[in-house]
Amino acid sequence: MILITGANGVVGRQVMKLLSQEGRAFTPVGRAQGDLFSPQWIEPVLEGVEAIQLSPRATGPGLEELLRLAVKRGVRRAVLLSATTVEHPAGEPRFAAEFRRAEDLVVRSGLEWTVLRLADFAANALAWAPQVKAGDVVRGAYAKAATSPIHETDIAEVTVQALVSGAHAGAVHTLTGPHSLDQHEKVRLIGAALGRTLAFQELPPEQVRQAMLAQGLPEEVPARLLGSLADYAERPGPTTSTAADLLGRPALTFADWAREHAPAFQHVTSGPAAAPHHRPAPRR
Repeated sequence: MILITGANGVVGRQVMKLLSQEGRAFTPVGRAQGDLFSPQWIEPVLEGVEAIQLSPRATGPGLEELLRLAVKRGVRRAVLLSATTVEHPAGEPRFAAEFRRAEDLVVRSGLEWTVLRLADFAANALAWAPQVKAGDVVRGAYAKAATSPIHETDIAEVTVQALVSGAHAGAVHTLTGPHSLDQHEKVRLIGAALGRTLAFQELPPEQVRQAMLAQGLPEEVPARLLGSLADYAERPGPTTSTAADLLGRPALTFADWAREHAPAFQHVTSGPAAAPHHRPAPRR
């Protein structure tokens, strides 16, 4: 049995899909359960669990207790979804510190462990879908911010390898997509997948921040997004070949991702573009 925390997330859903295809048993745990790591109920959930996928954004401050209970219940291994910012700083240090603390807890837990430091998710681009559906311009901050976005399928395949076989025990892998792309290039590739010409229009960061806050988003969301974008505009995020090396095939590209997810961006109306819909904070 495998326990999946963050089961409602992009990677969690893909990991469960792959485990289902392999006929492996798993238990999903999402963020909706507010007392996620309360000892009153988590111990029975761990019965028969051999491995855990850990998402720090889902576990929050309960991670340390979960690891303690996992050791107590005889869980063998843990795979942590961390961030490239631990090794390649970008954005406000407090956010990278959250992932660094999670890594430290897992390494010291006594479990067999694997840490996956993940780049910007390609799926973060789904936040542009309302703008793309409404018109041909995507508006946002820091047009030259460049990352190597990674396809959720590549993350999930490496995660499943580590969960099922322990093949990457004691390893820290930095996983990125194969190409460094700025915001202009990402939008262009989405347009190519749709057979349309799309453009990215840069807005002042403070305008984007205020628009996000006006939508009711907590301060943390624009802080995560704009802090990392500001740094990536000055210095692109890392690019590694690790995903391809581990999977024994070329890593999936952002263009691959855009073609697969084209229906999410399909044009539904003509006329004036809708007001900018600003993306949530990137996972990295």
